[in-house]
Amino acid sequence: MKDLNDIDPVALLRETVSRRFEEARAMPPAVYTSEAFLAAELEQVFAKEWLCLGRASALAEPGDYAAWEIAGQPVAVVRDRDGTLNALSNVCLHRMSTLLHGRGRTRAIVCPYHAWTYNLDGTLRGAPAMTKNEAFDRKDYCLPRLRCEEWLGWVFVSLNPDAPPVAERLAEAEGLVADFAMETYVETFFESHVWDTNWKVLAENFMESYHLPVCHAGTIGGLSKLDEMVCPPGLAAFNYHTILKDDSLKIAIAHPSNTRLEGDRRRTTFLLAIYPSLLITLTPGYFWYLTLHPQGPGQVRIGFGGGMSPDFVGDPDAQAHFAAMKALLDEVNLEDRGCTEKVFHGLSSRLARPGHLSHLERPNYDFARYLASRVAG
Repeated sequence: MKDLNDIDPVALLRETVSRRFEEARAMPPAVYTSEAFLAAELEQVFAKEWLCLGRASALAEPGDYAAWEIAGQPVAVVRDRDGTLNALSNVCLHRMSTLLHGRGRTRAIVCPYHAWTYNLDGTLRGAPAMTKNEAFDRKDYCLPRLRCEEWLGWVFVSLNPDAPPVAERLAEAEGLVADFAMETYVETFFESHVWDTNWKVLAENFMESYHLPVCHAGTIGGLSKLDEMVCPPGLAAFNYHTILKDDSLKIAIAHPSNTRLEGDRRRTTFLLAIYPSLLITLTPGYFWYLTLHPQGPGQVRIGFGGGMSPDFVGDPDAQAHFAAMKALLDEVNLEDRGCTEKVFHGLSSRLARPGHLSHLERPNYDFARYLASRVAG
């Protein structure tokens, strides 16, 4: 039997996506395990696309910041004193230490190595013990700026100066969920995790709900019926599928005060996969999301956040609703971690072979085509 790991993964992916969906197979193992393929993803996908750092509402006050890494480049988004969100290189211009870490609030950006201090717009405020260097002028120093845009309450950053505007790229997604008013949803938690799986395994796990009755048998598996899931063909910048929920989980359906949503829209859940790595579950009552970045072929760095629609935030039982939602999502996450780490372990084996896709895995097929268009050309 020919070892698929001996074949160029780009060629394997190109061959995989050449099939029509009715004959589609999963992506080959080397697409997940190859260091060379990961390097191509970092250069052709993560360094060129828009990456989401989270919700703008989490960066509401001057000095609020979120630090992340994109294709090896540390970045930080900081709310300036005039209310502007600045995306900056998160590397000191002196001896090149990283500056901010995680999320928080600061009055100034202070290097933890030699205390060079930057204003919230990236300009250098001060540098200790530099007066004897005749060539030094602090006005020459400003942290490089990156492109930063907001879309429906999400904060996006790109290393690519030529990337089309986010609103233009995601206009069809905005139209799809306009009546949900996603921009008004309030983030109530954010966590960072690292799982031992490939980033695409976790992305694909989100993109299909075929696994819900089995992987999530102990939590949400019984809340969704496979025959009610709708998986349309994906679009250039995203794919999606929908699920109809019943009222056994009250916060998954529209609040009685919600007059925007009508009919089945009041119990529709959208699962939006914004390429390459923003994954949003949007219900009429709450939302949660993952933002992903590879940390080697076998690990993924995860930003995990979520919150409530304004209708439920303003409800007298808001805290009870939040506690119930967070407890449920934590259990779901544990189940997903177990499933996706098992998948990566299996696809890393010598005899792993990709099987045919179900009609409920249409988003996975479209995701593979997106990757091929970026990495394979």
